[in-house]
Amino acid sequence: MAEKSYRTVEVRPNAESIIKPGELVDLVEVTPLTLNDRRIYNQLLENAWDAIDKPVSHVIAKSTLRGSHNSNDRIGESIERLMSAIVKVAVTWDGESAIERVQLLGGNVEANRADGLLEYEIPSRLRRIISNSTVFARLQREVMFALSSKYALTLYEMVQKRGNLRWRSSEKFALEALRGVLGVPKGKLTSWSNLKLRAIDPAVAEVNALSDFMVAIEPIKTGRSVTHVELRWWRKDDDAAGAADLALQYSKVGRKVRAEEREGRARPAWLDTRGQALRTDTYETARMRHPGYDIYFIEGEWRTWAKGKPEAANPDRAFLAFFRKYAEANPL
Repeated sequence: MAEKSYRTVEVRPNAESIIKPGELVDLVEVTPLTLNDRRIYNQLLENAWDAIDKPVSHVIAKSTLRGSHNSNDRIGESIERLMSAIVKVAVTWDGESAIERVQLLGGNVEANRADGLLEYEIPSRLRRIISNSTVFARLQREVMFALSSKYALTLYEMVQKRGNLRWRSSEKFALEALRGVLGVPKGKLTSWSNLKLRAIDPAVAEVNALSDFMVAIEPIKTGRSVTHVELRWWRKDDDAAGAADLALQYSKVGRKVRAEEREGRARPAWLDTRGQALRTDTYETARMRHPGYDIYFIEGEWRTWAKGKPEAANPDRAFLAFFRKYAEANPL
């Protein structure tokens, strides 16, 4: 007797995990999103889950999306990026494969109060995709918030979507297709060596450390160029799974400091004399927009330039604006 095929909307989240339709895991970002954008979007999907395929509005407390941050600024910025984001989703309509371009988030209303609510809608075309979905990823909430880069979160979602397939333990991707799914901005990390160093290797290391699966991404060459990759995954044994549980018990700050120390990018002590550190997501945004630059050196240049000038109303935005001009004047 054939196994029953469940619709994704019939699968239930629980206290430890959320459900994400498979079509929204392997989507291609036409407009890049940040790690925080993707986390917030996963929370919006979870909050709407009981009626996610219905033409209704959903309401969530901004404090839920804000997490440990005190400011609502990043919520509004993320919501606006999600509203303007266009993604390409692989779908099957009338038995034929197709690419559907949709917006991730519809209209919304945000209360001005810091402890207020956000009311939002899921666009109709996206609701139809979700309603027809039969493949999903179950994401562990703790892992989702522990991963420190957009690329690591995306890779984790890809593996969670595929990990329980009995008949498959690897998948081949064209290199450009993988870049699209990971959300690498156009014109960034254009060579295989840079993509591997800056995006793939750190993401693989984090997923291997914190998730239930081990993962590997191996290059495949056509002639002398890398044109495809093979993604492989396998479930951890008991010892490795125990190590992952232990890693998740570390504080988020401690994990990030250790990761930065391993990658040689911890904020140097000499910067402490120049002023308070910027927000973590500001550093993340700088790394995503300008891969290959020493962000702390440029922070030092910015603080030296700003010395004696009126204090910026928003130091994080001021730093990113300085970084952009610096990168334009000093291309790698």
